[in-house]
Amino acid sequence: MTDLLTIGETMVSLRTARPMRLGGDAHLSIAGSESNVAIGLARLGHQAAWVGAVGDDEPGRLIQRTLRAEGVDTRWVRFSEESFTGFIAFDQPSHDITRVSYHRRGSAGSTLTSEECVAALQAATPRLLHVTGITPALSDSARIATLDVVRAAAESGVLVSLDVNYRARLWSRAEAVVLRELVPHVHTVFASDDELDILSDGAEPVRDLLDNGIAEVVVTAGGKGAWSHTADGTLHRPALPVTVVDSIGAGDAFVSGYLSATLDGLSPDQRLDRATTSGAFCVTATGDWESLPTREDLTLRTHPRGTALR
Repeated sequence: MTDLLTIGETMVSLRTARPMRLGGDAHLSIAGSESNVAIGLARLGHQAAWVGAVGDDEPGRLIQRTLRAEGVDTRWVRFSEESFTGFIAFDQPSHDITRVSYHRRGSAGSTLTSEECVAALQAATPRLLHVTGITPALSDSARIATLDVVRAAAESGVLVSLDVNYRARLWSRAEAVVLRELVPHVHTVFASDDELDILSDGAEPVRDLLDNGIAEVVVTAGGKGAWSHTADGTLHRPALPVTVVDSIGAGDAFVSGYLSATLDGLSPDQRLDRATTSGAFCVTATGDWESLPTREDLTLRTHPRGTALR
């Protein structure tokens, strides 16, 4: 049985350490919220699978190869001959500011269909399905695919997690309210405080979501830490004190740690502990997923800063 199945778009990423307009060396990798989570789960010892479409091109092969190398099941990756693999560019106009630009309109990832997603769900029989608010923003077919696979998962007794992950460059907040269609089928919601209104018009959106069937609402606030809200109450964990090198991917790292602990049957406070630890690992190096921890790495954050393990 697969522990986690996730669907979405993964792109090739280009990174420069200065404004890209100046040229120079660039680092080539891959990036995608859902595949970041899949890599995080795989590194923590879980069976994770990713469903997505890439172009039948060298960037698409790079994505497949990288995910395979990280232990992610890619048997449901589709190579499209009609569409290209999207890419995302990161550059740094200032030493502590990262600028992101997307080149994905009409990409293979936006052609995701209900049929392939539901078929993968039925074949994988996962314990948990993870989706984000990014995929429904890519196209009408991707939105329908997300809704259909979430419904199918819930009907089959599969736990569903949703990371709101609002992207203003993909759609407006008014358009993003279609994510409310997912709420009746979701077990765990991840959101920042300023994303909760996308899922609820209530004066107290967390309470509203809990009253409408969500079992856990996890609210993240960067350096301030995170809160887990359930019917039993609220828990908080501060962010771990680390030197932040690159915050890109921290949310996905947090989610991967939280879902790993969920799959391990840990308590809410232990889930927050693993999530904040995974997030701390991510921000200490450049890259969306490169510094995500293994299970053995998790204890390293208990050592004092500057420790040399000999």
